[in-house]
Amino acid sequence: MSVSADTIFALSSGAPPAAIGVIRISGPSAFDALKTLIKKDLFARRPSLCRLLDRLGRELDHALVIKFPGPATATGEDLVELHCHGGRAVIAAIEQALQSCDGLRKATPGEFTRRAFTNGRIDLSEAEGLADLLSAETELQRASAVEMAGGAFSKLAESWRSEVLRLSALVEAALDFSDEDDVSVLPVHFGTSLSSIFDELDTWLRRPRAERLGEGVRVVLAGPPNAGKSTLFNALTESEAAITSPIAGTTRDVIQRSVSISGIPFLFIDTAGLRVQTNDEIEQIGIDRAHDELQRSDIVLWLGQQGCGPDGAWEIAPQSDTDGFVAKEAGAFEVSAVSGEGIDGLRGSIVARARELLPKPGDAALNARQHGLVGEAAAALRRARETNDPLLIGEELRTARTAFDRLIGRAATEDMLDALFGRFCIGK
Repeated sequence: MSVSADTIFALSSGAPPAAIGVIRISGPSAFDALKTLIKKDLFARRPSLCRLLDRLGRELDHALVIKFPGPATATGEDLVELHCHGGRAVIAAIEQALQSCDGLRKATPGEFTRRAFTNGRIDLSEAEGLADLLSAETELQRASAVEMAGGAFSKLAESWRSEVLRLSALVEAALDFSDEDDVSVLPVHFGTSLSSIFDELDTWLRRPRAERLGEGVRVVLAGPPNAGKSTLFNALTESEAAITSPIAGTTRDVIQRSVSISGIPFLFIDTAGLRVQTNDEIEQIGIDRAHDELQRSDIVLWLGQQGCGPDGAWEIAPQSDTDGFVAKEAGAFEVSAVSGEGIDGLRGSIVARARELLPKPGDAALNARQHGLVGEAAAALRRARETNDPLLIGEELRTARTAFDRLIGRAATEDMLDALFGRFCIGK
């Protein structure tokens, strides 16, 4: 149970008006507050239809009420749910009645989930997955977040930690019963076990990162002025975000558009026309920014002369419906943003490439914090493999265990927790 003396409450359903409003109460005074509202006791974990009354006995609403004794609850504390009508006045009246109860206060953003973490109902990786689930905007984001929030990665991290702890025990036992600082005192299978867990971590480090799911695959359109970049940009994003004109140099800054295609997040980026030099200071700034975007791109669509684009760029032969069309060699995409020729094929190829860059549907994906800690553990295990000194091996295994503790939240700073749970809404 939580050591907090506060009992919190908040609306956990959508903003009113709505058909139903769900108000949650969590903490040591939750059941006392419920009795104040309904003037009677209820059986645990059994829905009951009750009249909610204020302190003067005036009826507030009829609600479906459920009480959940801790610690086997979502927060690890005594918990109450009031399923009431979702009108603004109804919600406000019930919240006012709860506010007047001793020891109750309104919850802050993410406080219910933070209490679940503090009370051991979820670990840090599951909490991060839940935060990602709440902010998911595409099917890939949702599937990855569900996997992380469901605890699949947490169980794996726990297994890594347990294996490292077992190996640490073998090292300690060897040191206790040997006077020789020689790796030969360790069991024969020790090196194999160490390599096996290192290989697992290394595999995870090579997987696509979770940030791609939020930021989207970056597709940059580049080429000389008046090459048709903005027209193609509008066609691919099915928008009119970029101004198009036959006048060269119309696009003088970076234009971005986030879209979802086949459930995959993309960030399409239109850039200023690239040329060797210009006397226009503003245009030069746009060109410099275009070069910056090329450095950060996942896919570059090159609309300029064949072979003059960045390494790995896709050759695009634009304006295929015009009399002045210039074809490129085999392998290039011939497109017309005006007639639509080749657009579907290009878009399909972009989606196929994105699927290779992003986590597979349903796979858990590491965020920056998790990736960094898995990297720390892997580096420690790699160093342990490279030494014959059991003392050094034991120290590296301790470093790996510390990284795993931080990964699943056994050791976490308040600032980091504040930042994480601040991503949640009030009532979650």
